[in-house]
Amino acid sequence: MASRRDPYQVLGVGQDAGDAEIRRAYRRLARQFHPDRNKGDAAAEARFKEVQAAYDAIGSAEAREAQRRQSFTGFGGPGGFGGMPGGMGQFEDLIGQMFGQRGGAGRVPPRQPRARAPPKGGDVTVHLDLTLAQATEGGSFPFTVRRLRLTQSGGVETKAASLRMTLEPGRAHGSSKRLRGQGHEHPEGATGDAIVRLRIDPGEDRRWEEGRLVQSVEVAYSTLVLGGKVEVTLPDGRTGRLKVPEGSMVGDRRRMPGQGYAGGDLDLEFELAEHGPLDDDQAQAMARLRELGL
Repeated sequence: MASRRDPYQVLGVGQDAGDAEIRRAYRRLARQFHPDRNKGDAAAEARFKEVQAAYDAIGSAEAREAQRRQSFTGFGGPGGFGGMPGGMGQFEDLIGQMFGQRGGAGRVPPRQPRARAPPKGGDVTVHLDLTLAQATEGGSFPFTVRRLRLTQSGGVETKAASLRMTLEPGRAHGSSKRLRGQGHEHPEGATGDAIVRLRIDPGEDRRWEEGRLVQSVEVAYSTLVLGGKVEVTLPDGRTGRLKVPEGSMVGDRRRMPGQGYAGGDLDLEFELAEHGPLDDDQAQAMARLRELGL
């Protein structure tokens, strides 16, 4: 039996994607491969089912957390490490996190004659999801971190902690802050740190490219060919009309300096507008265009 593809790959998103980005990717693909739009196409139907299954697997923060926590199932039971799935290798990997080592506790580097830094627990990386408005205004925001800690009985447990972090206005998407002492505990040394990475939801029909906002703008085929104007809603909520030059193509862009996030530039990218069923006049016009080679 063929193995199931990674749900992040199926939806075309990164493993650090948030709810909104995953939901948009799902809607776009579900609309593209929906059986009602691909009648009799078995491949499209199979792709639709795959997209649906991928969204079920990672469509919510709870579902993604459940996947991440599978490797921790049974770890840190009362009095020790009983029930560890995956064997000793997984045990070593988890203990390696506590010791701040890569590759597990069983692969300790050889002693060096020079003085070594005091032992420290491993760092924990978490994501803080904000809207454009929240990131623009800044403020104090809550988040949850899960870390390994020692129990009184000598075992290890996974413990969730609710924290808050203050961010200045206009902090960059993908930037990070280090919170000292909020990572994995170390049985013989200091606790590691929490690395909080900022993930800003760009909003419907927008995405990030190298720190710049790119916004998709639907344009009718006739407007692409003949030129014209289309209505656009900017990230700050203002609306306006964008001029589409004659002879434009799907994928062409118009840059609007200072209209993106935190005063940055905004790229408006043309995409072909979707349409519903054609009426008789539209169908005849399209047939005529096909006869003319368009």
